[in-house]
Amino acid sequence: MDDIHVRLANHPGTLAQFGQLLGQAGISLEGGGVFATGDSAEAHFLVADGERAAQVLRAAGLHVIGQRAVLVRKLHQEQPGQLGKICARLAAHHINIHTMYSDHHNRLILVVDDVAAAAAHTLEWQA
Repeated sequence: MDDIHVRLANHPGTLAQFGQLLGQAGISLEGGGVFATGDSAEAHFLVADGERAAQVLRAAGLHVIGQRAVLVRKLHQEQPGQLGKICARLAAHHINIHTMYSDHHNRLILVVDDVAAAAAHTLEWQA
C-alpha cells in the first residue's frame, strides 16, 4: 500500500475532482485525510498503487507531492496509551513519522522515513 500526497486548492470542488479522477480510473481510497491551511490543503490517502494514482492525478494537472510506501499497524485499542507507545518506540530508534492516519479497517497508517526499520521495531502491532 502507498500514501499519495497531493496539494489541493482550498476551495469547494477540489476534493470532489480528486475523488472523481481516481474513481474513474478504478483506484480506491482505503483511508486518509485532508488538512487545510490557508489557500491550500494537504491530502494524504492510502491507495494500492501509488504510482498509478500519481500518474492519473498529474495527467489531470493536480499537484502531486509524491507517493511513498507505508507501514500498516494495528494498535491494541482496548489498552490506553498505545499511540504514545508505538510513537515512542519509533522515536527511540530515530525513525521520524511524517504522516499518520487510519484506514477503513481502523489500522494505523504511518508514513515514516525508514519503513523497513519501523516494521522491524513495531512487530507487536503487526496488522
